[in-house]
Amino acid sequence: MKGYAAYAKVQPTNEGYRDLEYKVLGAVTGALIKANEEGTELSDKFNAILWNEKVWHAFRCDLSSPKNELPEELKASLISLAIWVSKETNRVMDHLAGLDGLISINRQVMAGLAPKGQQV
Repeated sequence: MKGYAAYAKVQPTNEGYRDLEYKVLGAVTGALIKANEEGTELSDKFNAILWNEKVWHAFRCDLSSPKNELPEELKASLISLAIWVSKETNRVMDHLAGLDGLISINRQVMAGLAPKGQQV
């Protein structure tokens, strides 16, 4: 539930979906960065990882919807990223990978969503 509560905090009233997606990715990426710090409790690390996976699952569901109006090529690329995030999450949970890949992907997508002139 922790992830959903944080998501609710950033839901916009007068902002578009792009801004919401940017803010949600920013929040979850911040959690991943904190989870990547030395001495982080395993439960906090897993909570951040699972929250990130939930965010990407929500993106994948939205991208798969016939109502999503993004160009097909862009949707396909983002769905591929969401699938990669799911696989990488499993690798991280199995201690076969670190968090750097997940953090990097989130930052790259945030850069594409960022308002002009805003640094990620």
